[in-house]
Amino acid sequence: MLVLMILVPLFLGILQLALVLHVRNTLAAAASEGARYGATLDRAPADGAARTREQIGDAVAGRFARDVSAGEVLVDGAPGVQVTVRATVPPLGLFGPAVPLEVTGNAVEESR
Repeated sequence: MLVLMILVPLFLGILQLALVLHVRNTLAAAASEGARYGATLDRAPADGAARTREQIGDAVAGRFARDVSAGEVLVDGAPGVQVTVRATVPPLGLFGPAVPLEVTGNAVEESR
């Protein structure tokens, strides 16, 4: 019983860390892909945000795609697109704080 009191919280903590890292990596990949899509020649930043929402919904869950924004920025002095995703990963157990995440993806706009 004493060993279980130590191992169960440790196991749940490792599981929570794995979930947060998986969601963060998925959101970062979707934001980068959305920025690249929005930076193509015939696309707008809003198209990149829509692409990001679609990819997040397909990969993890649509609730992580509620706060997606895109806009034009300068990327190393060149015009570009930035897609930002903000989400909260819920805790696994009945207690503990949720983990807020914010990831961004940048891409330089294509030119003719």
